[in-house]
Amino acid sequence: EVEKLNQQLEEKNGEIQQMINQPPYEKEREILQLQKILAEREKAQATSDVLCRSLTDETHQLQRKLASTAEMCQHLAKCLEEKQRKEKRNVDDQIPTKRSNQLLDNETSLQALICNLQDENRMLKQKVAHV
Repeated sequence: EVEKLNQQLEEKNGEIQQMINQPPYEKEREILQLQKILAEREKAQATSDVLCRSLTDETHQLQRKLASTAEMCQHLAKCLEEKQRKEKRNVDDQIPTKRSNQLLDNETSLQALICNLQDENRMLKQKVAHV
């Protein structure tokens, strides 16, 4: 093990000697190359930071939209339940009147709206999960 370490030490010393013995222009060229690589990495990191901030903002925006959509769905569901309860109280075994037809149309449109909002809610959840 000591021999391995001595051999590695000799290799490193050889590399150091090689670097010392290099002409100055090669050293400068290598320094410039390393500076260029560093600048590229800094630029990539800055771009990555901007993208992360943008995605974070978009995630928060989608979460707020999802929450408001969920509230709207709950509100519409409560309204629909209220209307259904009122209809049950007012239902007679008579022929449906114009008013009851309107209520049925309203109920159908509310159910369609609820379905649409639930679909939108589901899509927003998927987007949030994706982000």
